[in-house]
Amino acid sequence: MKNIFPLYGIGDFINEPMNPTEFEITSFGDMQEPNVEDPHKHTFYEVIWIEKGVSTQVIDYKEYTIAPRTLFFISPGQVHHFGLWQQLKGGSIFFTEDFFLLNHQNKDKLFELGFLDNFYANPLLELNKKNYAEITHTINLLLSERRRKDYSPAIAQSLLHLLLAQIQRCVDAQNKEIVPKTSLVIYKKFKSLLDSHFKTPLKAGDYAARLHISPHHLNHIIKQLTGKTATEVIRARNILEAKRLLTFTNQTVSEVASQLNFFDSSYFAKLFKSETGMSPVEFKKSISEKYRTR
Repeated sequence: MKNIFPLYGIGDFINEPMNPTEFEITSFGDMQEPNVEDPHKHTFYEVIWIEKGVSTQVIDYKEYTIAPRTLFFISPGQVHHFGLWQQLKGGSIFFTEDFFLLNHQNKDKLFELGFLDNFYANPLLELNKKNYAEITHTINLLLSERRRKDYSPAIAQSLLHLLLAQIQRCVDAQNKEIVPKTSLVIYKKFKSLLDSHFKTPLKAGDYAARLHISPHHLNHIIKQLTGKTATEVIRARNILEAKRLLTFTNQTVSEVASQLNFFDSSYFAKLFKSETGMSPVEFKKSISEKYRTR
């Protein structure tokens, strides 16, 4: 099936679609409005920082208000809508997985950052004055490095790692319970597998086997992080895709159910209503009017 959402790289967001760049940082004052469609998906990570003004952003039907001294995180694969921008001062940092892992082969280092690939966490982080000042100091170093004529990707990557470590420290300080890195890595690997295989009839035990852990261990980790069982997370991923298809395509409820391997459309409708509080038809009518622009 054709992708229903445009998939953009960093070059698209700096209005250089043929530019294969893997890292960019820009302040809103220097940034031209990107020529991209809504809704869309990213192939990269984005960290937005707000110094003044207010913005709203929408990720998979959830709307967030970004105020001063706030960071906002967007990860690859999420369905993103631009929101309102009011007299903003701040900017955006764009980087790919490959840039983060440059000369580092262990992808777990990226998975250990709990605020990225934020499948369960709030993608918005409010900071106190002290922490915001420390983080924006590193951001300014990144800006200065990127603007140099002798710009060094290696130095930019080191500064990016420093910045992300500072952010993780702030996230950990705000959390009541620190999640072990090993648990976080397993959960993100599970979610990565789920995003690739949610249309297939795999059960929680199948995912546990692919992760080389017991179903009990997988359930324990997912419950610790989300408050849900593995089966509930799998079901929620299917329902999310159903929402996307109902909102942004002309497919009927039966066609959506079939595409997601629900061969009994009445069972699909019952499950959908139990998860969302609306029937698929009600959802399609009310939500499409709000989000669909084409």
